[in-house]
Amino acid sequence: MHANVIRGRALAAALTRLLDECDLGQADSFMQHGDTSCLMHMIAVAYVSMRLLDGLHLSYDRSSLLRGALLHDYFLYDWHTHRRAPGDRMHAFTHARTALLNARRRTALNAREEDIIDHHMFPVTLAPPGCREAVAVCVADKLCALHEALHPHCYGRLRRVYQPMIASKEAGHGTHPR
Repeated sequence: MHANVIRGRALAAALTRLLDECDLGQADSFMQHGDTSCLMHMIAVAYVSMRLLDGLHLSYDRSSLLRGALLHDYFLYDWHTHRRAPGDRMHAFTHARTALLNARRRTALNAREEDIIDHHMFPVTLAPPGCREAVAVCVADKLCALHEALHPHCYGRLRRVYQPMIASKEAGHGTHPR
């Protein structure tokens, strides 16, 4: 079986579980970069992270990588219009912790998943990732953000594959992409 198919199936399985466990579909309501929703961004980061580690022939915990990547921007607000309280730090410095707290409230996380979510903004935040899965998500996050900013409408194929599954979950049906 082709590696992209294996990655796609693993991603679909992890996404399905998180759509059920934490109502991850909420993240599709908030824009991330350009016309990309937070959810599409997290799906792209999860896929690119797997490609990075597989391409480097490194062993890794695929389940933790996918769960952490799919929850890394689970902050659930529109950061473009979010009003901070006086003295609060900017979104870039705080959203990883907010995403971690939201994820912890809705699902059990292991140490790798927490590391991925909490440290994906390095070097903006000073605490570096502590495992290779977190490093991969940190790098993939920057690559995807840049791609989204420079190329609007860049995830057409991801949308075609995963949007029906997300919509189906929101409607109460379970389907998997091909």
